[in-house]
Amino acid sequence: MPRIAFVFLLLSFGASAADPLPALGAKKTVTVSGLSSGGYMAVQMHVAHSSIVKGAGVIAGGPYYCAQGSLWSAYYNCMQPGWFTPLPRAATLRAEAESRAKAGLIDATSNLASSRAWLFSGSKDPQVEVDVVEALQAFYNEYKVSTVIVKNQPAGHAIATVSAGNQDCAATKSPFINACQYDAAGELLKHLYGKLDAPAAQESGRLRAFDQKPFGALEISMDEAGYVFVPQACETASCRIHVAFHGCRQGAAEVKEQFVREAGYNRWADANRLIVLYPQAIGRSSWTLFNPRGCWDWWGYTGPEYHTKNGAQIRAVKVMLDRLSEPRQAR
Repeated sequence: MPRIAFVFLLLSFGASAADPLPALGAKKTVTVSGLSSGGYMAVQMHVAHSSIVKGAGVIAGGPYYCAQGSLWSAYYNCMQPGWFTPLPRAATLRAEAESRAKAGLIDATSNLASSRAWLFSGSKDPQVEVDVVEALQAFYNEYKVSTVIVKNQPAGHAIATVSAGNQDCAATKSPFINACQYDAAGELLKHLYGKLDAPAAQESGRLRAFDQKPFGALEISMDEAGYVFVPQACETASCRIHVAFHGCRQGAAEVKEQFVREAGYNRWADANRLIVLYPQAIGRSSWTLFNPRGCWDWWGYTGPEYHTKNGAQIRAVKVMLDRLSEPRQAR
């Protein structure tokens, strides 16, 4: 075989090495969470699919449709609002949600009253001000969502963990996971699910890479591979699903497997029969798609319906959830 053909074969094999997302017979009720753009994405999944998404944990994220299709508004109004760039009013965003629900583009907003939300704003976060997270609480209050907000932890723009990541809790730098002696993943899961067993001392489950290309992948600024953590018990039993969305510059293309291994979800999942889906976004810049930092779409770079069930990334994640809920194939 000529050398160039052999190299091409190796590259092709590497690009398709990830296995398909498995069918695990998972339960069709879901919770979601995320940091920053991942937090906004979690809110969009919660509102768009409120019939199945029963809770959201949001770290440094704001209200549904905050950016209103504008990158400018996303950066200013919805991260560091000021006198000239105020946050949109909760009533305005509620009107948008009601309009989309009436058109069938999101689930009935009445579903939200039976759900929960856990919100977090680090007191040392220089990127997303506490007013933004409080605006999300105000939006959820419009729908009587059972909500708590944590504002007393000296964390930077990051996921607070007990010991993983940057050893300075106030840091705002890659991998955006900070050792704060605070278990954000555990706290949000306990609020969303109620009483949980203590996290496993050692994981017995398996973190798998899976092929994201069948779900759109690069065309919608998603990486070729995503990850799913499957507790050993969930290989044979029907388990719940939690979706964890990374933040900007926090996907595997930027931080390798640090987010999916160190953000704090897996040991809790292992002890509580909880599958954790880690979809992956990736940076892309072209004439038709501008997302250089690998953020989830919360301002419309994939199209104007980005915050509805027709949104390209929301649709992709929903198909992933459907796949995990399919019956296991006989072996």
